Amino acid sequence: MNGAQDLGGQMGHGPIALEPGEPNFHAKWEERAFAITLAMGATGTWTLDASRFARESLPPAEYLASSYYEIWTKGLEKLVVQYGLVTAEELRTGTALEPAKPVNRVLAAESVPEVLAKGAPVDRPAAQPPRFRVGDHVHTKRLNPEHHTRLPGYARDTVGQIEAIHGVHVFPDANAHGKGDQPAWLYGVAFEGPDLWGPGTDRDLVVRIDLWEPYLELASKL
Repeated sequence: MNGAQDLGGQMGHGPIALEPGEPNFHAKWEERAFAITLAMGATGTWTLDASRFARESLPPAEYLASSYYEIWTKGLEKLVVQYGLVTAEELRTGTALEPAKPVNRVLAAESVPEVLAKGAPVDRPAAQPPRFRVGDHVHTKRLNPEHHTRLPGYARDTVGQIEAIHGVHVFPDANAHGKGDQPAWLYGVAFEGPDLWGPGTDRDLVVRIDLWEPYLELASKL
């Protein structure tokens, strides 16, 4: 969707401040936010793409005013209410008012290192050959979706070149909304800076983005 999370190429937000030796967490509550988000994701109640959509669909003013793990926490609050694990009143009061809902899986503390190391593979068997080949010039679609998408706003309606074919992977636009995997070919696409941000951009700048086949059309001859 078009939201506050899609900041690529936008002006007015100031520089990114790099923190030398930045720790993984700046406070204990951030550790807990990460742990709870991981534990709830491991239940299988929702997908990773659904959790991303929950965060990015926060109101823009709230999103931009929140820190990284505040966004994670607010996204998780939306999900537990949406999927019926907690009521809005329970969330507001911090008190359980109904019996706990069962979940499909509980992640034990001793299993966390193994789960994190293994990850959750999203590659899938190919049902058909890829539509594009390395070297092809492709045109990204002009989209303004209300659903989750991994096609950045700054890279829409733009010509790039296929540099790599990464195989078939779960399509996030469908997976975020309970529509199944709908696997699609995934490509590494290179874009030249001026094509993304205009003629005043450094001509040596190249941006590489991994994009799913449904986002792409074969470009007209250049």
